[in-house]
Amino acid sequence: MAIVKVHEKYKWKFLEKNYFYSIGAGMLVTLGAFFKTGILNKAVTIRYPEETRPVSNRLRGLHTLKRDEEDRERCTACFCCQWSCPADAIHIEAAEVPPERAHLHPEDKYAKVFQVDLLRCIYCGLCEEACPKGAIYLDGGIPMPADHRDKFIRNKEDMLEEKGGPLIGERI
Repeated sequence: MAIVKVHEKYKWKFLEKNYFYSIGAGMLVTLGAFFKTGILNKAVTIRYPEETRPVSNRLRGLHTLKRDEEDRERCTACFCCQWSCPADAIHIEAAEVPPERAHLHPEDKYAKVFQVDLLRCIYCGLCEEACPKGAIYLDGGIPMPADHRDKFIRNKEDMLEEKGGPLIGERI
């Protein structure tokens, strides 16, 4: 039988061998939260989803489709975002622009169907890097919980922003 020598750094100390120390440390955390809420009236938790914590501006959130300065859709159905998606979460169907909708699109084709499956998406940001027109960004909010799988499929109507503006960042 081989005897293993444990380095001094990894040996348990006297207090770590005694379980009452661990129980006491846990009780101190609980008592700290109790006094913070009961006596000081400071909230330990937040009421999600009514209240949210501030998030970093680098957060990759939900997908949004952008419009240009003339409120036209930037997406020209070039399929670059769909091809670059490693999770195959983006589905696009292209169509020719009818004459009555020509004022809404800068090119001769547009994305008739643009869907993102949030359950497949890994939020890598490759779709926004691949888009030559700057049409898709991951700058929406945090995905909300849902009770059915169909609610995690975002359609073009859900993602398209109301008012257009200049490009965010620089595209090469």
